[in-house]
Amino acid sequence: MRLSSPLSVDDAGASSASTPGAPDTTVTVSPSGPLSRLRRTVGPYVALTKPRVIELLLVTTLPTMILAQGGFPSFGLVLATLVGGAAAAGSANVLNCYLDRDIDKIMNRTKRRPIVTGEVSPRAALVFGLVLGVASLAWLALMVNPASAWLTAAAILIYVVGYTMILKRRTPQNIVWGGAAGCMPVLIGWSAVTGGVSWTAALLFGVIFFWTPPHYWPLSMKFRRDYAAAGVPMLPVVAKDTKVAREMIAYTVAMIACSLLLVPVQGMTWVYGVVALALGLWFLWSCIGLLRRAEHPEAGKLRAMSVFHASITYLTLLSVAIAVDVFLPF
Repeated sequence: MRLSSPLSVDDAGASSASTPGAPDTTVTVSPSGPLSRLRRTVGPYVALTKPRVIELLLVTTLPTMILAQGGFPSFGLVLATLVGGAAAAGSANVLNCYLDRDIDKIMNRTKRRPIVTGEVSPRAALVFGLVLGVASLAWLALMVNPASAWLTAAAILIYVVGYTMILKRRTPQNIVWGGAAGCMPVLIGWSAVTGGVSWTAALLFGVIFFWTPPHYWPLSMKFRRDYAAAGVPMLPVVAKDTKVAREMIAYTVAMIACSLLLVPVQGMTWVYGVVALALGLWFLWSCIGLLRRAEHPEAGKLRAMSVFHASITYLTLLSVAIAVDVFLPF
């Protein structure tokens, strides 16, 4: 599961304010002040953690904790879990940038990442990523519980070793199996509350596991040339769009099934069931639209990125539905 950083490290040169008829009171702000220097130093490191990716991961963690608790968990537990999870995800993303720095400089989408531009040295990035990872695991073990720490360690290993080092450059199914790392936050959130996992947590894992390919492959379609130039065999690089779209539809159907199985397994209300089905069918229709465009370009105008954005909307609204359902009086 990957998105651009919202943090801007650009600095304004100067600012001024004046009132007509009043003496000149222009104030110049030096771009070399302490705050500006701090932003230039810290900003690139923050960008390496891919904050928007972390945001999406945390969107699934909190609703899972609410579902596991059957209400709002304690604020302290939620804060500790989210802080530890964010740090762990940031660590994995930094190490991903370190390992992929050779192909990042080739791809237009990633050539402005701080290691490529020289804002952060490879060695500094490696140290930062490792320290952040160790700190996140220690934090979770001490502030949450050992089960959550172990699951978090597994998530980092799956993403850094399984996906980035082994799968990404070797198989078109890289994002399918490597994407399992993005499913781990629901297991971590569930274990933070209960101390373990359950069939409900497994179904939530399944929802995100099957959601990941139809979420990421449209992005790969848009940046197909980038991946091809870098030698990364994403499925849209090595297969026709019709094959990619059909596989997206199959994964989406499995995703919908997992989301609906929560009703009997966890005892979700009919309201959640209706919302989950409606959201699932809406997203499925967007994938079918992509297939229609691939088979008959003149008949369909749906672009791949619209499916990508729809996938984010789907997961966000489904997560909200899971959280809200806990508080329904029936």
